[in-house]
Amino acid sequence: MFFCLIISKFYMALIKSVRGFTPKIAENVYLADNATIIGDVVIGKDSSIWFNTVLRGDVNSIRIGERVNIQDGTVVHTLYEKSVAEIGDDVSIGHNVTIHGATIEDGALIGMNAVVLDHAVIGRGALVAAGSVVLSGTKVDAGCIYGGAPAKFIKKLDPEQSEEINRKIARNYLMYAGWYKE
Repeated sequence: MFFCLIISKFYMALIKSVRGFTPKIAENVYLADNATIIGDVVIGKDSSIWFNTVLRGDVNSIRIGERVNIQDGTVVHTLYEKSVAEIGDDVSIGHNVTIHGATIEDGALIGMNAVVLDHAVIGRGALVAAGSVVLSGTKVDAGCIYGGAPAKFIKKLDPEQSEEINRKIARNYLMYAGWYKE
């Protein structure tokens, strides 16, 4: 048991260069032990990348803002020379989400097991419901809930309430990440 505890301190996220691109990771970013960060990826400060998450910037760029939490099992990828993934500040991305070449604007929340496809834009403070599929090119309006497969407009959110909820989740994940740095 003692041997295992010592060894576990040496596990680290896989950070890999590819095609001349090396991930750029800002200060105070939490990377879970088995997160995978590859290639043309930039992660902003105070963000957290959780267990079994893959940010695969091998074929095009992935840009992640500040105070973003990308939860367990999520995959972020792009299309070669055709799409990029851009995630704004204060974004929460739930467990097992797939984001493929999409833009997620500031303060948005992507529910567990959702899929967001190439050239989709998730507006500021929007919420994509768990299990939804946002098709390529879909524009999710700022401050709205979209859900279903394919995702459709459900309702407009109270802007103050949605901003407060989404910021609270982002702040909570900053706190959770602190527990793992001890």
